[in-house]
Amino acid sequence: MPNTVVVGAQWGDEGKGKVIDMLTERADVVVRFQGGNNAGHTVVVGETEFIMHLIPSGILHSGKLCIVGNGVVVDPSVLLEEIDMLRGKGIEVEPSNLGVSDQAHLIFPYHKALDKLKEAKVGPGKIGTTGRGIGPCYADKASRVGIRVADLLDDEIFRRKLRINIEEKNTLFTTLYQAPTFSFEEVHEAYVGYRERISPFVIHAPVVLNRAIAQGKSILFEGAQGTWLDIDHGTYPHVTSSNATAGGACVGSGIGPSQIDRVIGVVKAYTTRVGEGPFPTEFPAPLMELIRSKGKEFGATTGRPRRCGWFDAVLVKHAILVNGITEVAVTKLDVLDNSPRVKICTGYRLNGKLLEYPPSLIERWAQVEPVYEEHPGWLTDTTQVGCFEDLPPGARRYLKRLEELLKVKISIVSVGSKREQAFHV
Repeated sequence: MPNTVVVGAQWGDEGKGKVIDMLTERADVVVRFQGGNNAGHTVVVGETEFIMHLIPSGILHSGKLCIVGNGVVVDPSVLLEEIDMLRGKGIEVEPSNLGVSDQAHLIFPYHKALDKLKEAKVGPGKIGTTGRGIGPCYADKASRVGIRVADLLDDEIFRRKLRINIEEKNTLFTTLYQAPTFSFEEVHEAYVGYRERISPFVIHAPVVLNRAIAQGKSILFEGAQGTWLDIDHGTYPHVTSSNATAGGACVGSGIGPSQIDRVIGVVKAYTTRVGEGPFPTEFPAPLMELIRSKGKEFGATTGRPRRCGWFDAVLVKHAILVNGITEVAVTKLDVLDNSPRVKICTGYRLNGKLLEYPPSLIERWAQVEPVYEEHPGWLTDTTQVGCFEDLPPGARRYLKRLEELLKVKISIVSVGSKREQAFHV
C-alpha cells in the first residue's frame, strides 16, 4: 500500500478510526501525528468496542508497528491507562509494536487546570475545549518552555525544567485566577513513576519511520480531529491547537512531504461538530435529536452530544483543497436510511452574494445562508450491504452526487459501526 494520510474533512468525529482500521491490513506502520487525548477513535471488533485516545487504532492488528509521533501531546497517565485497557482486552501492547516519540511534548496537571480556568474566565465566548490540557501544552511548546519525553528520561534535566514551569504556573494561578497551586514534589514523584513504565516504548520516530520507508514498508498516518478544527485552516478561534490537516503528518512525524503518496479524506454522510462555533447546516431540534439518537452522536472522549446537520459540500470541497485529498471515505450512510428527503449544501450566500469559499472571519459565519439542493431518500436498510452495487438506487444517486460536487472519487463506504460493515468502491 502507498504511504497514506487519513484526515477528517469536516469537524472531526467522521469515523476515521474505522477507516484506519480497514487500511491497516495493508500497512506496516501506523502513526498518530497530532492532537492529544482530546480526540477518540472508536473501532468495533465483533462485540467489543475499543476507544483509543492516543495509541493509533492500528494496534488492533497484530504484526503492525504503531507510533505516537512528535506532533502529539501526551498525557502519560492516559497513555498508560490505554495500554492497560488494551492488554485487558487481549491486545498485545509491547515495545515491539508501540513506539512513543522522544520529541513528543508532555501534558502536566497544571495544563489541565489552566485549560479549565481559561474557559471559565472567558464565559459566553468560550471555545468549548475538552479540558484535557491540550491547548496550554501546545502553548508551552510554542513558547519553548515545554517538557518533552526526552526530558523525562533525564532526571536532572526533568527536575530543572519542571521546577521552572511549576513556579511560573503557580504564580499565574495565584495572581490571575486565585486558584490552588501545584506541588513540585508531588508532580515530580508521579511522573517518575510514569517514566519507569513509558521508557521502554521511547523511540526517535524520524529515524524509525524513514528507515521503514527505505526498506519498502508502507506507512499509514492517522489524523485526529478534522480540517475545520485545524489551528490554521479551521473556524478560528473555535479550533483545536494543532494542524489536523494532511501537512501536519510530515511535521508531526518527521518524514518529508515527498514520501506521501495519497491523502484520504473521511466524511460522514451528513455533518456533525462538538462544542462551540459556527455550523451553517445545523438541523432544527426535532431532526437533530432523531439523527443524534440513530447515529449515536456523542463524543468518544467527553460524551458530549454532537450537533448534527446536512452534508456541507462547501466545507468538504475546501478541505479537499487544503489537504490535497485524492479520495474520500463516506461513513454512517446508514444513519440516513429512514430520511424521506436528504439535503446537500452546495453553496453559501452572504449579503445576497454566492461565496466561492467559506469566510475567514468568524463573525461572517453567523451571517451565512446555506444554499441547498434536495434529493429523495432511499427508505431502505443499508446495514447489511456489502458492495456499492447492492445499495438502494437512492443511496447510490446520493453518493454519486457527492462525487460530482466534490470532484473526488469515493473509495470507501461505511454502513454501520462494526468492522465488517464497510466496503471499498
